[in-house]
Amino acid sequence: MTSSPRQPVSAYVWIWLPGRTEPIVAGRLDAQADIVTFTYGRRYIARPDAIPIFRDLPLGRGVQYPSDGLLMAGSIRDAAPDAWGRRIIMERLDGYRGAHLDTASFGEITYLLESGSDRIGALDFQRSADQYTPRLNFNADLAELMTAADRVDRGISLSPELDRALQHGTSIGGARPKALVDDDSQKFVAKFSSSADLFSVVKAEYIAMRLAALCGLDVAKVMLRRVLGRDVLLVQRFDRVRATAGWQRRALVSGLTLLGLDEMLARYASYEALAHVIRAGSRAPEVDLRELFDRLVFNILIGNTDDHARNHSAFWDGEWLSLSPAYDLCPQSRVGGEASQAMAITDDERSSRLAVCLAAAPVFRLSRQDARGIIDDQVRTIINHWHSVCDEAGLAPAERAALWGRQFFNPFCIEGLEDVAPEIAATVRAAL
Repeated sequence: MTSSPRQPVSAYVWIWLPGRTEPIVAGRLDAQADIVTFTYGRRYIARPDAIPIFRDLPLGRGVQYPSDGLLMAGSIRDAAPDAWGRRIIMERLDGYRGAHLDTASFGEITYLLESGSDRIGALDFQRSADQYTPRLNFNADLAELMTAADRVDRGISLSPELDRALQHGTSIGGARPKALVDDDSQKFVAKFSSSADLFSVVKAEYIAMRLAALCGLDVAKVMLRRVLGRDVLLVQRFDRVRATAGWQRRALVSGLTLLGLDEMLARYASYEALAHVIRAGSRAPEVDLRELFDRLVFNILIGNTDDHARNHSAFWDGEWLSLSPAYDLCPQSRVGGEASQAMAITDDERSSRLAVCLAAAPVFRLSRQDARGIIDDQVRTIINHWHSVCDEAGLAPAERAALWGRQFFNPFCIEGLEDVAPEIAATVRAAL
């Protein structure tokens, strides 16, 4: 690969150490054929407070290659933009070419260097090892952001002003239209509707996140706003901490990285495998294992079959892991009954049924009785708060009827439950 402004072969990795508000250089990325290597800087290694970026990049001298099957270390890939951010970057660098863009036309280092600097986690990427210059921290209002996201979603080129509005959020993950929103004391991810939506996805995600909080799950705080006649979901960021001297950044790693996988190997991810990682590496494994089980049950009850490994994450403090708050708890479009979770529950079972959760309870160090109690509590909480939370979201009666019994409490979720928890199955059937 030859160096050019659009295809750089190197980038410097800057990191915010725990409790710090200013970044320092940790090392350098280098593109070598189809892979990206990493080398820690000597000055960084010599620091008494230096931490490994993650376990896949242990502190030490010399070039580090990604694990077999990976093109770059997962902890670096976690900081890269996903489909939505790459669409915006390609539109700016090469002109818009439709929804099915060939994102491989640019190298990974290009996407790291061209995406916004306020990315999820505690890393950023620069061409310089000496001077840190954040990229386009342009704080547009929600109306500007919605207009810009809508134009990209529909394949319409952006003006320079709208391009600046969206650039700030190009580093965040996912395929749906979104942007970053800041004020003096809080930071949010703004999620917009898409022209391809078959139902009110934004309201449905708000309802799911609010119900999850009421069920006792650790979830990001959400707000619903009405902008230009459309709904916008604001999800408060949990990877930022406001301090007197500025913003601290908390390091995050995705479930894919925890499992040593990437998108091409995601089919091998499972809740069971993630539970094994948590047991070995969490600062509070019993707490995190129960939380993971809570999320599995909730995803099945609300019809969130998009619970892939990148929609799970954990904080990393240089030594220990702890589950981050849940995010992207969104019911998925569904026709009929039978469904499977994106991430397998156990290594050989991904069926979206509560009976499978009960059978897997020992994986999470839970007794069958405790697992039944968790499921029963969630079922009753969702039933008791359904209409009040729908009222908060302004969801019309017809929209509620379309979600209830299809995404939320789809009858398939209790298939096989009569034999192991008949009282829970009866409660769900009575609510339909």
